[in-house]
Amino acid sequence: MHVLSYDNLTRNQRHVLDLLLQEKKALSAYTILDRLRTYGFRAPLQVYRALEKLVELGLVHRLESMNAFIACSHPQCEDRSLIAFAICKKCGNVIEFNDEAMANNVKKRMKTIDFRPQGTTLEIRGICAVCQSPV
Repeated sequence: MHVLSYDNLTRNQRHVLDLLLQEKKALSAYTILDRLRTYGFRAPLQVYRALEKLVELGLVHRLESMNAFIACSHPQCEDRSLIAFAICKKCGNVIEFNDEAMANNVKKRMKTIDFRPQGTTLEIRGICAVCQSPV
């Protein structure tokens, strides 16, 4: 569960989170910086600090394969053992989902090899239904 309310976020964190909540696509830190210049953002460090805290709070996810960030679409996301994303290679839309059967399989495999994961994020790249549809 998210322990920090929106009101307790800093001004920069709120601006970054608001921007990411409006998007269905993951955004790079530099894209976030460009879009938030009108709010006084001048340096990448401002964005990275806000993103770091938002990720720590479970409000935002970092997509490693894209080096980009997206707002969490599940309120109790940090309580899940597996966070998964379907990423469209054509339009860039990202869908966050949870699959307990998949999470349980990963848990079993980790136990089998005596490995303690500290976080599991699955990124699946492909083509979404909209982009598959003929025009």
